[in-house]
Amino acid sequence: MIDPFISSKTNPANNENTEILKNPLGDVVETALEGSKGSYAVVIKNLKTGETYSKNESKIYETGSLYKLWVMAATYKQIQDGILTKDELLDDTISNLNRKFGIGPEDAELTSGSIDMTVAEAIKQMITISHNYAAMLLTDKITVASLESFLKTNGFSSSSVGKGNEVPKSNALDIALFLEKLYKGELADQVNTAEMLDILKAQTFDGGLPKYLPEDVILGNKTGDIGWFKHDAGIIFSEKGDCLIVVMSESESPAGAQDRIALVSKAVYEYFNKQ
Repeated sequence: MIDPFISSKTNPANNENTEILKNPLGDVVETALEGSKGSYAVVIKNLKTGETYSKNESKIYETGSLYKLWVMAATYKQIQDGILTKDELLDDTISNLNRKFGIGPEDAELTSGSIDMTVAEAIKQMITISHNYAAMLLTDKITVASLESFLKTNGFSSSSVGKGNEVPKSNALDIALFLEKLYKGELADQVNTAEMLDILKAQTFDGGLPKYLPEDVILGNKTGDIGWFKHDAGIIFSEKGDCLIVVMSESESPAGAQDRIALVSKAVYEYFNKQ
């Protein structure tokens, strides 16, 4: 990733005046974040021109529901390999899922009943409405070991699925790499890649990246939200060049951070689509 560019018209060793040229994309991001509190990590890349900006891209955060991107892609891998079918029914009791994933009564969204849905339904609900029990059904089916293998195989070296009392963790660099690999068709064949992108485009949570974008802009994204962490990651599709944008944050005001994410998204979109 690219840090702000530094250029000089004279030789600094001669103690003459130098000119520092900042990354203009970085300028608009920093302006959007100006006055914010807490920690922010950002990766932006125009997938047409290659123009890039990053900030704190290697800082590790709890992912919240961003880990569901991995579950989606790993599930499609098994579908593509003939291990799973999209119409296969997944079902389990809520209590059993809570037990399997170490969720205590005080943290459980649900404590009784059962849940069933097809693989296709579970993927869609896991991404578009961030359905946690859909994610558990899928993860239980494909196994945590396959998720670990998926991360390792694809070079997401700073990411972990979380075991026992641990939670999934990653950084903006790995999440951006995931989006770029997905966009380029490196995680699945053409048909399954298109399906995954369409599912991301059907995202229902619009308080982050989509909030200040024009209504006709096409965006595929996934949110992540847990405790003090607030994240959003996606691809903005535009005639001037599709771009990926990842913003991860930790602050005492997740709602405020969510609005900052929206401001960054707006600034980046306007930067790449200026006349």
